Amino acid sequence: MRFQLISCEVLFREMCDAVAHSPHQVDVQFLSKGLHDLGGKAMRVELQKRIDAAVGCDAVLMGYALCGNGLHGLEARTVPLVAPRAHDCIALLMGSREIYAEYFDANPGTYFRSTGWLERGKGLQQLSMGKNPIGTTLSELVERYGEENGRYLFEEFTRYQQHYRQLTYIESGLEPDGRFEAQAAAEAAERGWQFSKVRGNLDWLRRLVNGDWPEHDFLVVPPGGRMAASFDEQIIHIEGSMS
Repeated sequence: MRFQLISCEVLFREMCDAVAHSPHQVDVQFLSKGLHDLGGKAMRVELQKRIDAAVGCDAVLMGYALCGNGLHGLEARTVPLVAPRAHDCIALLMGSREIYAEYFDANPGTYFRSTGWLERGKGLQQLSMGKNPIGTTLSELVERYGEENGRYLFEEFTRYQQHYRQLTYIESGLEPDGRFEAQAAAEAAERGWQFSKVRGNLDWLRRLVNGDWPEHDFLVVPPGGRMAASFDEQIIHIEGSMS
C-alpha cells in the first residue's frame, strides 16, 4: 500500500524511524511547528490543503494529535484520512493515552521535552492532557465566546501552567548521544525545576505508518467524512457519528 503522511516536524526523528521500518511505501511531508502557533483555524486550513493535494495513495495519515483542535473539521475527500486519538504529541511519544494519563496524574505540574521539542519546538505551547480543549489562543476564545468570557476561559485553561515544577525528558531510544538529555536537564536547572527522564514508546507512531489502526487508538475517516473533536475519551470522531 502507499500512504501519504503529513506530520509535525516535532516528531521528525521518530516518524523517520517509523517510516524506515514500515512495510508500506510512505511519502512524507513535515510541516513547521510554527503552524501550531497560528491557532486551530489557520492550522486546519493548511492541513486541509495538504490533504487535498495528496494523490495516488491509499490513505492520508496525520502525524498530529488533536493539537488544540487543529484536526477538528478536516475532511477526507477521495481517500481515507487516519489520525491517532490523542490530545497532543506527548501522548504519542509515550505510547498511549493511558500511560500518559498515569504519568500525568502521578506527576502534576510537569513540562515535557523530547528530541523534536528541543530541536524544533521549544517555543511550542504544551496542551498538557487537553487542559485547553476548545482553543489554544486567547483570540480564538474571544472570537467564539466574547471578550469577557473568552478572557476568563483562557485564564482558567492556562492557570495550570503557573504550577510547573518538573521537566521530564522523553527518551525515544533514537538519540545519537546524550546531548538532548543534557539540554533538557540544563533547562530544568535554569527554571529551578526538578528533572526526570522517562522512556518513551514509539509503537503508536509505528502502527500509524504500518496500517495497523485499531479503533481505540485511531480514527479512520472514509471518503466524504469529516473529523470532529469529541471532547470525551475518544478525542476525535466522525462528524454525525460516535465512532
